[in-house]
Amino acid sequence: MPWNDNANNPGPWGSPPSGDDGNERKDPPPRRPPGGGGGGGGPRRPTGPELNAGLERLRQRIGGLFGGGGGAGGVQPGAIAAIAAVGFALWAASGFYKVQPNEEAVVTTFGAYSRNEAPGLHYHLPTPIEHVEKVAVTTLNRLDIGGTGAVDGDAEASKESLMLTSDENIIDVKFSVTWRVADASRFLFGTRSPEEAVKAVAESAMREVVGKTPLDPILNTGRGKVQLQAAELMQKTLDGWGAGVSVVEVQIRSANPPSEVVAAFRDVTNAQQDRDSAVNEANSYKNRVVTEAKGEAARITQSAEGYRQESVRTATGDAARFNSIYGEYKRAPQATRDRLYIETMERVLKNSNKVVISGKGVTAPVILPPDVFRPRSTPAQPAPVQVQAAPVQPKADPQ
Repeated sequence: MPWNDNANNPGPWGSPPSGDDGNERKDPPPRRPPGGGGGGGGPRRPTGPELNAGLERLRQRIGGLFGGGGGAGGVQPGAIAAIAAVGFALWAASGFYKVQPNEEAVVTTFGAYSRNEAPGLHYHLPTPIEHVEKVAVTTLNRLDIGGTGAVDGDAEASKESLMLTSDENIIDVKFSVTWRVADASRFLFGTRSPEEAVKAVAESAMREVVGKTPLDPILNTGRGKVQLQAAELMQKTLDGWGAGVSVVEVQIRSANPPSEVVAAFRDVTNAQQDRDSAVNEANSYKNRVVTEAKGEAARITQSAEGYRQESVRTATGDAARFNSIYGEYKRAPQATRDRLYIETMERVLKNSNKVVISGKGVTAPVILPPDVFRPRSTPAQPAPVQVQAAPVQPKADPQ
């Protein structure tokens, strides 16, 4: 209602002055702004009647667009078409969407799978015809089974980490699974809840692998093999389900016996280590003794072989020498006998003290030095002692 429309509602100050017919009214003269006249007082502000007139003109224009204003009538067709065009443009523009570099978009038409879209700017028919679901396909997702940090003591986490080995021992295995989306459409429509499916498959696969493995390899050096087998079994199961998930890695964070029997397991482990240490020491001693015995046996064998070859060759040489001497003996028996005698005496008297006396013209007794037969300190051949016999006195010629 305009500010000066007081014909029917005079307000608390009464009705304004009217004309002769009682319907026409006169606007009050405009007031000058305080502080001066003329146009030097700054920009002129609209008064109440002028503002009312502007609002009235705007209302009439809007009313004329929809058939109102001065007379009765319906909404004009041009207005409906303009509004419809603007609404359709906004609805059509809502089909533009952008896929990030680490994402893949899955487009469905009335809820049914239609296509996959790579990263970039794309367009789909606006809702409700087509719908877009974006999936991060390069992001690595981590799933912890058995609890981590503050939830390690949680009862549910403890239950899912307790497993039975092939030798009927209970072990507490806490592990993590790293996975990513391999097929966005399969990931969205293959299973109802992909994350829960991955967790269920991981727990089942680890239980199966641990159930086929003894306790000692899991606690000591067999964790790598268990991890690989669990990852392969997980991938095979998820592919069979069509989950669209790729298992990157399975990592065992800890593998320990239950807390109630940790002390007993430590005692068993210490005993096994002592046993292994004793076995290693025994094996080391055995290897050392066997090696020394084999070396001694090889030395004796080689020595015997050398002696055998030496004996055979010596006998062969003696036989050849005898045959040679026998041939010489048949040609000159006396010379051969003399030669054999001389050679034999040479060997016999080789290392003994000797005195050589020339027997020509010797008739008097031979006088030898006192130390001629004393043993020598060195086996060197002693120099022959030259002994001169006393001069023989010629016998007087009896006459």
